Amino acid sequence: MSGKNGTNDPEDGQDDARSVVPEPEAAAQDAAGDRSEAIPGESPEHTPPSVADDAAPEPARSGPDAEPAPPAEVPPWEAPTAVLPVVGPATDRTDAVGPATDRTDAVGPATDRTDAVGPATDRTAADVETEVLPSLSDDAAREPAVAGDATARSATPSEVPDTPPPAGPPPAGPPLAGPPPAGPPPAGPPPAGPPPEEPAPTGPGGDSGPPWRRIALVTGGVFAVLAALYVGDLVVSSGNVPRGVTVAGIEIGGRSVPEAEQILRAELGPRTDEPVTVTAGDVTAQIVPAQAGLDVDWEHTLDRIGSQPLDPITRVTSFFGGGDEIGVVSTRDDAALSAAIGGVRAVADRAPREGNLVFDGATPVPVAPLPGQTLDAEASADLFAERWAFGDVEFPVETVDVTVTPEGLERALREVADPAVAGDVTVRGRDGAVATLPSDRIGAVLTFVPDGNGGLSPQYGIEAATEILRPQLAATEVEPKDARIVLEGGGPTVIPSVAGELVDWPVSLESLPQLLAAPGERVTDAVYKPAEPALTTEAAEKLGIREVIGEFTTGGFEYASGVNIRLAASEINGALVKPGETFSLNGYTGPRGAAQGYVESGIINNGRPSKAVGGGISQLATTLYNATYFAGMEDVEHTEHSYYISRYPAAREATVYEGAIDLKFRNPFDTGVLIQAIGTSSDITVRIWGTKTVDVESVTGSRTNFTAPNTITLPAGPGCIPSSGAQGFTVSDTRIITDAATGRQISSTTRTVRYDPVPVVRCVSAEPEPERESAPAAPSQPAPGEAETPGGGAEEPAGARPAVTTTPQPAPSGADEGEEVPAAAPAAASPTAADTE
Repeated sequence: MSGKNGTNDPEDGQDDARSVVPEPEAAAQDAAGDRSEAIPGESPEHTPPSVADDAAPEPARSGPDAEPAPPAEVPPWEAPTAVLPVVGPATDRTDAVGPATDRTDAVGPATDRTDAVGPATDRTAADVETEVLPSLSDDAAREPAVAGDATARSATPSEVPDTPPPAGPPPAGPPLAGPPPAGPPPAGPPPAGPPPEEPAPTGPGGDSGPPWRRIALVTGGVFAVLAALYVGDLVVSSGNVPRGVTVAGIEIGGRSVPEAEQILRAELGPRTDEPVTVTAGDVTAQIVPAQAGLDVDWEHTLDRIGSQPLDPITRVTSFFGGGDEIGVVSTRDDAALSAAIGGVRAVADRAPREGNLVFDGATPVPVAPLPGQTLDAEASADLFAERWAFGDVEFPVETVDVTVTPEGLERALREVADPAVAGDVTVRGRDGAVATLPSDRIGAVLTFVPDGNGGLSPQYGIEAATEILRPQLAATEVEPKDARIVLEGGGPTVIPSVAGELVDWPVSLESLPQLLAAPGERVTDAVYKPAEPALTTEAAEKLGIREVIGEFTTGGFEYASGVNIRLAASEINGALVKPGETFSLNGYTGPRGAAQGYVESGIINNGRPSKAVGGGISQLATTLYNATYFAGMEDVEHTEHSYYISRYPAAREATVYEGAIDLKFRNPFDTGVLIQAIGTSSDITVRIWGTKTVDVESVTGSRTNFTAPNTITLPAGPGCIPSSGAQGFTVSDTRIITDAATGRQISSTTRTVRYDPVPVVRCVSAEPEPERESAPAAPSQPAPGEAETPGGGAEEPAGARPAVTTTPQPAPSGADEGEEVPAAAPAAASPTAADTE
C-alpha cells in the first residue's frame, strides 16, 4: 500500500492497471515521457515529488537494469478510470479511486507539465472537454508502445486530441525517476484495431465515483448558492423592513421604513374613526376607537417594525414565506375607554333568568331559561386597546348557569299549569254567598320557582287568593270594633269593644293545590273564626286615661287661618297615644290641600309674609307642642319659627310644613294619653288626658343680643304685604320636670333660640328697585290693615330657622337627670315650602 509514509506493498499494485512497454520501445517511451512531463522553462525541483496513493501504480522504470514485471491480470470493470482534459495544463487532480490529493502521474514525479501531445497553454480545465476512458485491458497493456503515444500508455488512458503534435523535438526533461515496470515483454504484436469496448463499470471504480463525493459536491453547491443569495440580499435590502412583516394585517415586509410608514398611515390611520364590532356573550355592540380614547402611537409602532436581520438563516428563510404580525401600539384615554366599555357592560350584564311559567289570562306561557353573564370590564378594556385595529373583538364574560332544564319546564307545564287553568275555583260562604276564583286570575295565585333538580316547584299564594275572594264574602263577616275613649260629660268614657267573626282564609284555602289539580267542579267551604278587636274594653280601661295632664290655648288668628286650624284640630281630636308610641302631626293630618277642605291663608316665604293653601297650621302646632310640653311628653322633633311671633311664648313654639317640617312627641309613661283639640272662631285649645305623674315648670330667660330689621320696598300689589318689622333677639327656655308625688326633680333642660329681625316691608305704587334701609331703633305698631307682626302674629320664613341650643341643667341631689332635646333644627324648606302659621 502506498501512502504518505513512502512505503509500497507489492501486492497492492495488483489492483492498478500498469502500462507494459516492450524493451525495444523503452527508449522511445522515455523520450516521450520526458516531453509530456516537463514544462518548458521550469526545472523539476519547483514541484516537489509526492508519494503515490494506495491505488496509484508504481512508476515505470527505464534503463538497462530494469527488470520487466509480469503483467497483472486486472478485469476491465475493476480497472481505475480517470477524467483527463484533452488539452491544457496539468492540474491538481484526484485519483479515480482515492481521496483528492496533490500527487504525480503514474509515470513520474508530480510536475507542472504540458499535455502529452503539446506544450502547456493558457487554457483552463473548464475550457476543454473531458472524457471518461476505461482502463486498458491486459491485451492492450501488452501492445507495443508507439512513438508519440508513450504517455497515454504509461499513465491513465486519455483521449489524444485531433491536433497533431508540433514538429520538432520534444521538450527536454529529466528522465523518469524509476526503472521501467518489471516483467517480460509482450509475446507478440497487439491485435490490429481499437480495443473492444467494455461495458461501463458500475462498482466503486465507475464514472460517478464514491457516494460521499457526490453528496459533498451537491452540499457545497447548495451552500455556495445560499451564500451568494445572502450576500446579495444583504446589499440590496439593508435597512428595509423584514420580509413578511404585517401590522394589523397590512403587508409592509421588504419595504423601506418611510414607505412602510406611508402605507400604515394611509391604511391604518382611518381605522380609528371606523366602528369596531364587539361581542360580549350573546350581545353585540359597536365602539369607535377614537371616541373610546384610542389612537395609533406611531412612534412606538414603527419602532417595533425593526429592520432586516443579519442572521443568515433568518434572512435566507424569509424568501420562502413566514413573517411576523407585530400589532399596533395605541395611546389610550382610560376614562373615555372605561366609559365606552361601561356602555357595553350596561347591555351585556344580566342576571340569570331561570325557566318559568307565567300566565296570559288563562293561558300558561313558558319562559325559556337564559344564563346570566357579567362582562370583565378591565380585561375587555385592555383587549380592545390591543386588538381594535384588527377588526371585530370578542370581550371576555363570566356566565352564570341556570338550573331549570327544558324538560323540567315542559313537565311543569303539562302536570301543573295546564290543569290549574282548566276551570274556576268556588268558595261557599254563609247564607248561600259564594266567592269565585276565575281561571283567568289563577295566574295571580299560582307561581313557580326552581326546585334545584332541573324542574319547577309550584307556589300557591294564599294571600293573593284572599285578596280576590275576601270582598265577595265580606257581607257574611262581622268586623271587630275596638274600644273607644270618648270625652263626654266633662270626662273620658270607654266605649266597649265588639268581637267579630271573619273568614279564616288560610284554613279555608288549605285545599287550594288539590282544587287546582282536580278535574271537573272545584268547590270548597269557607271556615269562619272569632276575631278580637285590636283594643279591647279591658285594655282601654287599663290605659289610665282619667285626667288632664297638659293643656294650652292660643288665639289671635284671622278667619282663613281659623278655618284651617279648626279642620286640622278635628283630625287629631281623640287621637290615642299608647305607652311608648310616637305621635306625628303631619302623619295625622296630611295631606292638607284644597281637596281636603283647606283654604289659602298666611304663610312666611323667604322672610316675607305671603299666602298658600293650608296656611295657619303652625298655630295648632304651637298649641299642641305646649300642651305636650306641660304633660311631660318627650320632645322628638320640633322647629321654632325663624322670627318671633308675639302671640306665642318665646323659645316655646313650633312651626310645620307638610313634607318638610314636622312636630313629633313620644309618650314616655306606662299609661296612655288622649289628645283633645277644641277650636273656636277666636282660639284653639289642646288638652292631653292621661294619668298625672309629673309636674312641669317653664322658666323663660331674658332677651339679649338685639338686632335691628332691614327695610324692603316693593311694588304695591297682591305680592306685597306691608309689615312694620321687629327686632331680632336671643332668648332661652328652661323646662324643669319633677315627680308629682314627691316633688323630686327629674330633669332640667334649657333650650336657647335666636330669632331673626322681622323686616320692614313697604308697598309703593311705583316699581322702584327693592331697597334696604336702616331700621328704626324700636319697632312701631302696625297700622290698621297691616299684617300682624311680633305684636300681631306674622309667620317666619322657611328659609331661615332660629339658632337653637339645648342645655340640660343639673338636677338637685337625688333627682333623675332629664333627657337632652336635640339642639339642631331641621333644614329650612325651599322657597315654595314656607312655614305655615
